[in-house]
Amino acid sequence: MSVEIIDFTSDLAAEFRDMNLTWLQEYFYVEPKDEDLLNRSEEVIIARGGKIFFARVKGEIAGCFSLLPSEEGCYELGKMAVKPQFQGQHIGQQLLAFAIDFARRQGMNRLILYSNTILSTAIHVYRKFGFVEIEMEDPPPYARSNIKMALNL
Repeated sequence: MSVEIIDFTSDLAAEFRDMNLTWLQEYFYVEPKDEDLLNRSEEVIIARGGKIFFARVKGEIAGCFSLLPSEEGCYELGKMAVKPQFQGQHIGQQLLAFAIDFARRQGMNRLILYSNTILSTAIHVYRKFGFVEIEMEDPPPYARSNIKMALNL
């Protein structure tokens, strides 16, 4: 299957929001920080030096992720989602590989992410790509987060 990774455009903001709301509502609940990031993605992510990318398959948006500037030389990988009809086709892994490569090309030396261990498939994929668990701040930035992971680039 051919997956094309494309950059954010304003007309894709609703796709980004809706994909992420779907998984958040399925597994957790939407926190105020999520609402802000998803409803004002251009303002809160793009305008602050972040990036949003999408996976497109045969002209249809299949998945997405964001990179938010964190500490110096580091992006936070977040809001990664794949539409249910595209799950199980390694699209998330292709998005993750792209995110890692993009961060390296931008001169970043580290990627971090916050997740929850009930998302065992995602945690397995992150470990497969070299992410390791690191100490999480208290309180975590998201109430649902019970694991923080990092990949040194």
